[in-house]
Amino acid sequence: MTGRKKECYSLASIANAIGGTLVGEPEILISGLCSLQKASPDKLSFLSNRAYKHYLKTTSAGAVIVSNDDQLLFSGNKLISEDPYLAYALASKLFVDSPKFLSGIHSSANLHSSVSLPKDVFIGPNVVIEEDVVIGHRCQIGSGTTIGARTVIGDECSTSANVVIDKDVTLGDRVKIHSGAVIGADGFGYAFDGEKSIKIFQLGSVRIGDDVEIGAQTTIDRGALDDTVICDGVKIDNQVQIGHNCHIGKHTIICGCVGLAGSVTLGAYCVMGGGSGAVGHITLADRVQVSAMSLVSQSISEAGRYSAGTVQMKTRDWKRATMRFKELDSLAKRLKRLERD
Repeated sequence: MTGRKKECYSLASIANAIGGTLVGEPEILISGLCSLQKASPDKLSFLSNRAYKHYLKTTSAGAVIVSNDDQLLFSGNKLISEDPYLAYALASKLFVDSPKFLSGIHSSANLHSSVSLPKDVFIGPNVVIEEDVVIGHRCQIGSGTTIGARTVIGDECSTSANVVIDKDVTLGDRVKIHSGAVIGADGFGYAFDGEKSIKIFQLGSVRIGDDVEIGAQTTIDRGALDDTVICDGVKIDNQVQIGHNCHIGKHTIICGCVGLAGSVTLGAYCVMGGGSGAVGHITLADRVQVSAMSLVSQSISEAGRYSAGTVQMKTRDWKRATMRFKELDSLAKRLKRLERD
């Protein structure tokens, strides 16, 4: 079976789309994006991390997006940008193989009679939609998705296969949810009566703003009392756990395998690095960046970069350092005694 032929773009048209300055042949045709190492003459590449600058000497790319500072490192066709990584992001939109927009309801879908949806919505195979759900224009609901009662979904939202959106959830416009994500499951709340754990029923829900993207297998729990809130423009990677009553500020980035305990507040434009976490009931100010695998154990009131944990080293050195770490308290006490003497 023959696939759909991908469109090519002249270098001049790409420069116009990304706002770059073209140096070289404007009519050269580009069929896609590729890394510096593997690019062919019909591909566009980019340099945003200078650790890869040595590949500029050997790349076969038809053109490269570079910064003004790095333009002299490459003698071929180039697009000069103040931010090559942002320019690469803009260029990627030209070459994405977007699925064709569909409309209609698959015969195997199970919709409650009270569901409200316009004619320009697509409902895929084996979708289940419960009572009083409202779905906006041009939404695409992927196969096997379940949408709980009284959920409201804005315009131009999409779910991939097997997404679960529980009852009373609200989604803004242009929300994209990837396969296996669960939105609105019960938060993890229990009270101990001395013998056993007593469940705290989760009475809130989840509110998601506009232009949010949620990765595969991510879970966002409903609030215990108030709602869990994900503000406009937030991007959440795969396999992230967001506990009940968290509040994620606008345009924050949460990388893969992050875990946020209940009632964490992240400000706007924060970044949580991969595998990082935060204990419950703390607040991070706007524009805080947390390094990968760091644990945030107290509130952060100033913007900036924060890290926790030990640096990589050979195992024998790490073992030695760990033993010395255990001795710090006694060393500090000995030092105080020496200072008094």
